[in-house]
Amino acid sequence: MDSISTVANEVFDLSVADYHKTDNVDAPMSNPYQTGSFEAILYSKNWVDAVQWHLEDIIRDPAIDPVEALELKRRIDRSNQVRTDMVEDIDTWMRDRYKDVEVSADATINTESPAWALDRLSILALKIWHMREQVERTDADADHKARCEAKLDVLLEQRQDLSLAIDQLLADIEAGRKYMKVYRQMKMYNDPSTNPVLYAKK
Repeated sequence: MDSISTVANEVFDLSVADYHKTDNVDAPMSNPYQTGSFEAILYSKNWVDAVQWHLEDIIRDPAIDPVEALELKRRIDRSNQVRTDMVEDIDTWMRDRYKDVEVSADATINTESPAWALDRLSILALKIWHMREQVERTDADADHKARCEAKLDVLLEQRQDLSLAIDQLLADIEAGRKYMKVYRQMKMYNDPSTNPVLYAKK
C-alpha cells in the first residue's frame, strides 16, 4: 500500500495538471475520485489552492481596476477560509483514522498537525509546476531559466524531505509515539462578532 505522502503527491499533481487544462480561476472542478474518499478531499483541497494561487497572480497586476481588485481581495479572503476549513476537515479525518490507537504515556505532540503538513505539500505541488513552467519558457533568457532550474531542484528536494517527514509523523501517530489534536483556527477577522471594524458598525 502506498504511503499517505505518495498518494497525496499523486493527487496534488493530477489536480494541478487538471487545473492548467483551462488555467481559468472560474473553471468548474471535476473531481475524478469517489465522493468522500481521502483522495477526493485532497483533490478538492489542491484545486482551491490552485485557484487561489492564480487569484494572487491576477491581483498583483499594477493596472488592475481598483473595484475589481477589491472584489478579488474579498474572494481571496473567502478562499483562505475555505482552505483553513478543509485542512481542519483533513485533520478530523486523520484523528478518526487513528482514534483507536493506544497512546504511549510518554507520547508527544508534533509542532504541526498532519493536515497542515499536507497543506504545505499541496502548495509545493503548485510551486513545482510553476517553477518548471519557468524553466521551460521559450521567451526567457538562459540566465533566468538556469536560476529557475536551481530553484526547482530545491523544491523537489523539499518535497522529498517533507513527504518523508509526513510519513514518519503518521507512523509515530499510528504507533502511539505521538498524538494529535484538531485545533480550530478561529480567525477573528472573518467573524463579525470579533472583528472590531465589523461589530462597531452594528
